[in-house]
Amino acid sequence: AKGELTLNVFGNDYDTPDGTGVRDYIHVCDLAAGHTAALKNAFAPGVYIYNLGTGSGFSVLEIINTFERVNGVKVPYVIADRRPGDIAACYADPSKAERELGFKAVHGIEDMCRDAWNYAKDR
Repeated sequence: AKGELTLNVFGNDYDTPDGTGVRDYIHVCDLAAGHTAALKNAFAPGVYIYNLGTGSGFSVLEIINTFERVNGVKVPYVIADRRPGDIAACYADPSKAERELGFKAVHGIEDMCRDAWNYAKDR
């Protein structure tokens, strides 16, 4: 296909359900909503730090499979060696943001994959 690239999946031997890295993916609109919610402390004294995420993770292969399913496209990928420093799983604890800002991510992984494809496919 036009401009087709191959996605590198770095490692498939992690201690995760499918062996690929698990990360906390967040929809860009949820991230923007979290930033907007954090503005309520913009002029308050002190420093406020919040984790913006979903609080759960998806593996790289789960993302690829979901992307293919919701968009009806194939994602060409190869398994590559792990990168130095990569860890098996990493996800946010957004409980402070929910408690203090009322922030909670509302978009699911299907929304993220669909919206990312709809944005990128004609560019």
